[in-house]
Amino acid sequence: MTYNLQIVVDCADPHSQADWWAETLGWTLEGTDPDFIKKMIAQGHAREEDTTTHNGRLVWRAGAAISPPGEKDLPDRRRILFQPVPEPKTVKNRLHWDMRLAGDDRDVVRARLEARGAKFLYDAQQGPYSWYTMADPEGNEFCLT
Repeated sequence: MTYNLQIVVDCADPHSQADWWAETLGWTLEGTDPDFIKKMIAQGHAREEDTTTHNGRLVWRAGAAISPPGEKDLPDRRRILFQPVPEPKTVKNRLHWDMRLAGDDRDVVRARLEARGAKFLYDAQQGPYSWYTMADPEGNEFCLT
């Protein structure tokens, strides 16, 4: 038997992180239904404090998710969930992901991401392979390969 998994990223601002990564990866932001949220509050299943407004829309405070285009309605979709945590990031991640650029120029992608708030950390090489290690706007490391 095989299992599917969801990657979860702890962060300070899950909705901004989801926006940033959706644009970076070309993935789709999973929308929320404000009418459903209001209904859950009205029925006592949720509280106003469980919500927030992001980009003018009522959303759940507990997180935001992204998935590849065409997969967002599939129950077994690939998915990254961004969830809020109270503590700030203080040390290097023990897990990161590599963005495979599929032939795009690494320097061009690096400049585009830096313009959107990413930080270049260092470049590295092992044998014929080289990559840039970067950090997203909240400091989570990732590589451009």
